[in-house]
Amino acid sequence: MGKAAFVFPGQGSQYVGMAKDLYQADPAARELMDRADRILGFSLTRLCFEGPEEELRQTKNTQPAIFLHSVAAFRSADLRPDCMAGHSLGEYSALVAAGALGFEDALRLVRLRGELMQHAGEEQRGTMAAIVGIDAEAVEALCRDASHAGIVQPANFNSPGQIVISGSVDGVHRAMELARGRGAKMVKELTVSGAFHSPLMESAREGLRSALDSAAVSDAGVPVYANVTGEAVTRSSEIRELLCRQLTSPVRWEETIRNMVRDGAVEFTEVGPGKVLQGLIKRTDSAVKTGGIDSWTDVERLREGKR
Repeated sequence: MGKAAFVFPGQGSQYVGMAKDLYQADPAARELMDRADRILGFSLTRLCFEGPEEELRQTKNTQPAIFLHSVAAFRSADLRPDCMAGHSLGEYSALVAAGALGFEDALRLVRLRGELMQHAGEEQRGTMAAIVGIDAEAVEALCRDASHAGIVQPANFNSPGQIVISGSVDGVHRAMELARGRGAKMVKELTVSGAFHSPLMESAREGLRSALDSAAVSDAGVPVYANVTGEAVTRSSEIRELLCRQLTSPVRWEETIRNMVRDGAVEFTEVGPGKVLQGLIKRTDSAVKTGGIDSWTDVERLREGKR
């Protein structure tokens, strides 16, 4: 029998009103979200439910908001996955679901990660751009060719022919020019607060390392496929190290999905806000089944199916 895989979204999936129906309908989700507000010392839930959108979009807020929505949805749905993965920030949600990180520790880490990444972006201005329609090797080559203008490297290998690059403003702009000249179907600069998954996040990585060193990390109860390698990991020491490296390394999402399918995954469920990952998975392997758990309606539908 094929395996059930669960995947957790990263930054960019947030929306005003997120998780509100979970909070209203499920006492366990409400307790979890109220607890998050107490831990953080401000009302993250109000920001999720009411916005303003500009404030929700700030990296330091976006990351804990998406994480909280994902974990609440996972617990409401009472899921039993065989394996899991998360896109960038989503890796923390996956590790909580797998029992490798406690909710409180992970929430603090995610909030700190967001703050550190936002600060690193203000300290060293950088940008990111999506390149569609040329393969990974071609993108790696054009990043090398553009590097004389500034730092630039692939940041997210999202799906076949959809890659995000990251680095200094000059480096990324030069790479964008080269991509247009080399047949990319679309080249688009992204609205981000920093050059995520690039060497410009080095200061954030150092800050995160000391927090990870003091956090309680256990072995994962089910395999979690790491962004940095695209391979399954369960050992706590490895999880800690890979989370640290993740900030300055590319997210190997396409490889992650291919490896999960190779290891027997036939059904992928995205847990948390939006449907971004479902689209990327379908573009990577059209044969697998995809679905999502974002709202209370999704949770109810899943519960009905279990009866």
